Amino acid sequence: MSGSVHNGGWLRFDGERLAEERGACYVSLSRPDLAEAALTDVLRRKLSSRRRGSVLTDLATLGVQQHDPDQVLQYGSTALALAEETNSGYIGRKLQGLNTKLAPLATDDRIRDLSDAISASSTTVGA
Repeated sequence: MSGSVHNGGWLRFDGERLAEERGACYVSLSRPDLAEAALTDVLRRKLSSRRRGSVLTDLATLGVQQHDPDQVLQYGSTALALAEETNSGYIGRKLQGLNTKLAPLATDDRIRDLSDAISASSTTVGA
């Protein structure tokens, strides 16, 4: 979709988030081949902290799906730091979702450390 999208003024959605939502849907469908390109492209844009944290968490989830602990750590750690910096409960809840998926990579000490850090984070407690 290109050009200006006018929504009549009653919706907050302006079409700018389509690539972000498409990437998130591909993550949910376990289609890392399609999700990664969409999400990394979105990261190049100016995003709010909340949206950036969401995209970072989705990219970390892709790392789990691809059994790539380095990708999980790169994006998951960055999302966690952003959640703590902004005190975002939304990012914290996304990270809790990621945390529930980390078991297949739990043999890696770094992944266990990330999981523990997510569990201990004030933004994810009670999320």
